[in-house]
Amino acid sequence: MQYQTLGRSDLKVSRICLGTMTWGEQNSEAEAFEQLDLALDRGVNFFDTAELYPIPPKAATQGDTERMIGRWLRARGNRDRCVLASKVSGPGEFVRYIRPNLSLNRNHIRQAIQGSLERLGVDYLDLYQLHWPDRATNFFGQLGYTHQPEKDGAPLLESLQALAELVEEGLVRQIGVSNETPWGVMRLQELARSEGLPMVVSVQNPYNLLNRSAEVGLAEVLQREQIDLLPYSPLGFGVLSGKYLDGGLPEGSRLKLYPNYRRYVTERGVEATRAYVELAREYGQSPSQMALAFVNSRPFVGSTIIGATTMEQLRSNIDSIDLRLSEEQLKAIEAIHARYPIPCP
Repeated sequence: MQYQTLGRSDLKVSRICLGTMTWGEQNSEAEAFEQLDLALDRGVNFFDTAELYPIPPKAATQGDTERMIGRWLRARGNRDRCVLASKVSGPGEFVRYIRPNLSLNRNHIRQAIQGSLERLGVDYLDLYQLHWPDRATNFFGQLGYTHQPEKDGAPLLESLQALAELVEEGLVRQIGVSNETPWGVMRLQELARSEGLPMVVSVQNPYNLLNRSAEVGLAEVLQREQIDLLPYSPLGFGVLSGKYLDGGLPEGSRLKLYPNYRRYVTERGVEATRAYVELAREYGQSPSQMALAFVNSRPFVGSTIIGATTMEQLRSNIDSIDLRLSEEQLKAIEAIHARYPIPCP
């Protein structure tokens, strides 16, 4: 395994991070334990969760993923070997069951961290992130920005001050954001500098061969500000494995279980996927590992968040850290990207 210091922080994280959002929905607790044991044994020390998980979100299972991780930590007694990250939910009708009138204000952030720490059974989190913005902006695949300042929720300064309090109290070591825009990241940096508050060390946004929108605007911010990207959906909901091509719909797969999760199976997305899968096979590689190796190789990436529902998938995804793409293959990837630029934002 390879390791990297996350952003400007003192957190030494594995270049592969294990995502956990399927635990409690697609995966049982026994399977979650098995995944955690294997990942830690293979050198993965970075684990990402959220108060929202598992996915799809619903009141009956909310927080179960954190509870599973907490029971694993207690059973193994290995908190000191793990870098734990979680997230506080932003506003939205689909999560109003978590807390009424959910917001990223001081009160809600305080309630969220207390709930996460209790479910995880720990005294602190290594990284705490705002899951999505408390304002009307572009995230979760939204296009066509419309300026609606009247829909702004908690001011960014209030959110940052609330996070700063958690850092000061030792409940959180570092802070990050997720599903954030370049403007949001830079505004937080400006506020941190002017108010003497903690700076963001990571941004958790989608990034994969079908969605390279992070390269437009955000990548420059990340590198100039010494912030690391934590790419989620590096396989585009598993689409880049090629398993959904030609009408494929494997039993137990995400699209079989949740047909509405079609962000990465647009017409252009399928065409691009086919091209990437064929390229990987030309080089005798697993399409999934090639897609992950590309993400791993980007200079603004700190740790790639993988997810798996089977142990076979997990082993393959972790093994991607050892795959190096040649300059020739990288040029071929760029040629496909030029034909299908960001087909699935």
